[in-house]
Amino acid sequence: MKYFRKQESEARSLMLSQILEPEAADRLGRIRMVKESRATDVENRLIMLARSGQLRQKVTEDQLKDMLASLSEHEKQTGHTMESVKVVRRGGWDDDDLDDLLKEV
Repeated sequence: MKYFRKQESEARSLMLSQILEPEAADRLGRIRMVKESRATDVENRLIMLARSGQLRQKVTEDQLKDMLASLSEHEKQTGHTMESVKVVRRGGWDDDDLDDLLKEV
């Protein structure tokens, strides 16, 4: 099983090196350091596009940025990220209430 994962990882790396310009690969690597799941999602999409023949040339850094922006916009619309969490405070409690509680003690 471990051998299979290593082999799959090497195959992904090889394919990505063939479809990404060096600047785009660097950016994807930096994204991986910050959020690995985001980088994996982007890699999966790129590999899918390459396998289906939709990539006619290597992906540039600008094209990768556009793809990331598109993914971010999609996530905002569908609500699948933590960015869409809305904090709703229930009424009746404010900073003065804490002062009132401390005075009573």
